[in-house]
Amino acid sequence: MQSTVQWLGNVAFEAKSDSGHTVIMDGAPSYGGENRGARPMELILMGLGGCASFDIVTILKKARQDVTDVQCRLQADRAETVPAVFTKIHLHFVVTGRAVKEKQVAKAVELSAEKYCSASKMLSDGGVEITHDFEVVEAE
Repeated sequence: MQSTVQWLGNVAFEAKSDSGHTVIMDGAPSYGGENRGARPMELILMGLGGCASFDIVTILKKARQDVTDVQCRLQADRAETVPAVFTKIHLHFVVTGRAVKEKQVAKAVELSAEKYCSASKMLSDGGVEITHDFEVVEAE
């Protein structure tokens, strides 16, 4: 896996992935940014949510659950000193579907957290306390 990050001026950067996608990153105005994109640490948090959500959807589909929507709401705390690393992250999954079994969702969350999510594993091995919970919503 490769990526290229190109400086755009001030504290803005364009990242290009080897799959051909681009993301703009920018700093806060207080650091000379123009708010043209997400902050790099926000992208790490979003990546964690995407990685875990990918697992949840894949596992639930394999379990033949009729899932119509999955949302992952993340809340993170950071150290107050530099480097301001993540210290705690909580992932809350909202799984919507028809007759989705709570037991299957619990198993999917557990498998993602303990076995499949590379981002979660990397962050937790780096000392970040990661917790999870979920709710199941019946689709209308």
